[in-house]
Amino acid sequence: MDWRELSACRDSDPDLFFPIGSTGPAVDQIEKALAICASCSVTEECLQYALETNQEAGVWGAYAEDDRRRLRKRWLAERRRRRAS
Repeated sequence: MDWRELSACRDSDPDLFFPIGSTGPAVDQIEKALAICASCSVTEECLQYALETNQEAGVWGAYAEDDRRRLRKRWLAERRRRRAS
């Protein structure tokens, strides 16, 4: 079974997870999306997918865009280190 079929967001409006901007109403939208992620059993799979496919927009794996961007930099550095070993 695909992890997306088990996601807490599967029946939610996808637009909720792709706010326009990062201030004002977008902050509330991000918080609502993250609240759904908090009850999800497949956040690790979701985050892994977002990191591997370089999803730059939206909330994925319980991470908002800016947080996930920082995490991806560390994730890529770790991958490079492992490949170099």
